Amino acid sequence: MKKEIIAKLTKSFEESAHIKQGIEFWMARDIQEIFEYDKWDNFLNVIEKAKIACHNSSHIASDHFADVEKMVPIGSGNLK
Repeated sequence: MKKEIIAKLTKSFEESAHIKQGIEFWMARDIQEIFEYDKWDNFLNVIEKAKIACHNSSHIASDHFADVEKMVPIGSGNLK
């Protein structure tokens, strides 16, 4: 991968971070767009693989992946 692409992705990733009570975190739906996954189901598979990798490296996945729900607009413009 070209250095320019890596630099752009890194910048976009870091800019999408949220900070609450001094804790930095990312919303999956935000980084789904950065990494250009069109379908949520495809990106969800990536998240599940990351959780498995976390577990396989002797870390507790729930310490690093919080299940949250974010309201997204549906076709009518209403939140669902």
